[in-house]
Amino acid sequence: MVKDWYMHMLSWRESHISTPKFVLVLSFFVGILTALAACLLKGAIHGIEYLLTLNFRAYSFNWLYLLYPVIGIFLAGQFVRHVVKDDISHGVTRILYALSQRKSILKPHNMWSSVIASSLTIGFGGSVGAESPVVLTGSAIGSNLGRFFKMDQKTLMLMVGCGAAGAVSGIFKAPITGVVFTIEVLMLDMTFNSVVPLLISSVTATAVSYFLMGDSVLFPMTGETFGLSRIPWYMLLGVLCGFVSLYFTRGMNFLEGKFRKIENYWIKLAVGGLMLSTLIFLLPPLYGEGYDAINSLLSKNHFKLFEGSPFYDYIDNNYAVLIYLSLIVLLKIFATSATNASGGCGGIFAPSLFIGCLAGYILSLVLGWFGINVPVQNFALAGMAGLMSGVMHAPLTGIFLTAELSGGYSLFMPLMIVSVISYLTIIIFEPHSLYAMRLAQKGELMTHHKDRAVLTLMSTESVIETDLQTIAPEAMLGDLIKLISKSNRNIFPVVNEQNDFLGVVTLEEIRNIMFRPDLYNRFNIRKLMVSPSDKVYITDSMEVVMKKFENTNAWNLPVLDGKKYVGYLSKSKIFNAYREMLVNMSDD
Repeated sequence: MVKDWYMHMLSWRESHISTPKFVLVLSFFVGILTALAACLLKGAIHGIEYLLTLNFRAYSFNWLYLLYPVIGIFLAGQFVRHVVKDDISHGVTRILYALSQRKSILKPHNMWSSVIASSLTIGFGGSVGAESPVVLTGSAIGSNLGRFFKMDQKTLMLMVGCGAAGAVSGIFKAPITGVVFTIEVLMLDMTFNSVVPLLISSVTATAVSYFLMGDSVLFPMTGETFGLSRIPWYMLLGVLCGFVSLYFTRGMNFLEGKFRKIENYWIKLAVGGLMLSTLIFLLPPLYGEGYDAINSLLSKNHFKLFEGSPFYDYIDNNYAVLIYLSLIVLLKIFATSATNASGGCGGIFAPSLFIGCLAGYILSLVLGWFGINVPVQNFALAGMAGLMSGVMHAPLTGIFLTAELSGGYSLFMPLMIVSVISYLTIIIFEPHSLYAMRLAQKGELMTHHKDRAVLTLMSTESVIETDLQTIAPEAMLGDLIKLISKSNRNIFPVVNEQNDFLGVVTLEEIRNIMFRPDLYNRFNIRKLMVSPSDKVYITDSMEVVMKKFENTNAWNLPVLDGKKYVGYLSKSKIFNAYREMLVNMSDD
């Protein structure tokens, strides 16, 4: 009965609502649902944090800092291991992988699992952000809503983008950033008509968030306006943010690699939990997202960051303040890595903003000591944009997010200077963002380069030809002639009884003897076969495959699974599939 109703509904939709118009309807509902998810996540995090820290004292040690983060990571880890039973970490990376390798399909549990896991992680003190989990949640909502209505792959990709745009817009109340993030970070190659659904999701999500969470901005700006005389100092801040971004990217990658080598879950939990809780006890601003600390710095009240810290007695020493804030910058990546690697769930949005704010604030203090007066709040905000631009390789996202979070639209010029210079600094050393580097190393990353994007979306399995006649190495020339008479191909793979690929026989190689019956029982295939100019493996990306074709000038290459023969790839068939997919991507 339910199935009949479902099929009738799909049929009615196809008959009465065209796909382009229906996409607009879906994008509206994606915006509503992603905003609700964002508000639910924010509310859960702040509720848990408020209950746990309600009785904390500002002027003495809070020993529960040693306990809360471990409990949060443990609860989140057990939830993921025993309820979700899937990896939900690195949310944006998983979206990029789904876009390039899974036909934009995200599992249904991603619509809720990250919300629960990250609430437990961050509410109990995990030093990560809620944005990546909610972006994964939003993208999963878009993907599964599209799949429910049987949308094609191209539309599913757009729905994933709408979910991401709605999630970013909803959690930050930043509609422009939602659209820019989707285009810049998720690297979707959008046409004008494709941007309209993103705008609908972003604006809808922002409106719902304003209704549920109020219309105030997260980091209210009261700083000075931009002055031309300060351009050199903003340029210096851009370079600083670029190198801090490089430290953040390489440090996070290095630390996560070390944690991955610990195979035992309980040892990993113990090491990560102990590291995180110790760091938070010594440096309380590392607790949670860190947005309260950012607001304190923007209010020029760095003294609040010392509350609950063992270093509170040094609050009036300028050098101690500099060392304390610098330690927070340096050790934040350890706290973030320990949170995620030991079983927690969170992202790097908030850590990027947090470290960027500190970097800008520290530079403004140092310049002030040398008699160079710069607006502290402006530098802190510009530092946030610079770190996000460098870490995510997304200068537009950094610029618009900082402007929308603070209402500081008068700061566009310094935000642009710092963001662009930070981005230009880090790309000298790191060509890919922290989100993308793992996929880029495997050739699974879709980029703004349309040719490469099409190749990334194509799978080797989809273009393998398996209709070639194989022959055993012990067979004779006469046996091959019989195969030739029944085949319309001029390539004959040689495989043994275990289906191991040994070589290939081509008509070109035997043309001079194939019409001499006296030689049919004289030559066996082992003597006639040759090695192919190269081999393709089933795990090779299409970009790697095309490089092999280019390097060998071959038109056909064998495909292997280890040593086992799978089939053949034809350059002409790949070109045909490429042209078809390119048309589909470009067609509105």
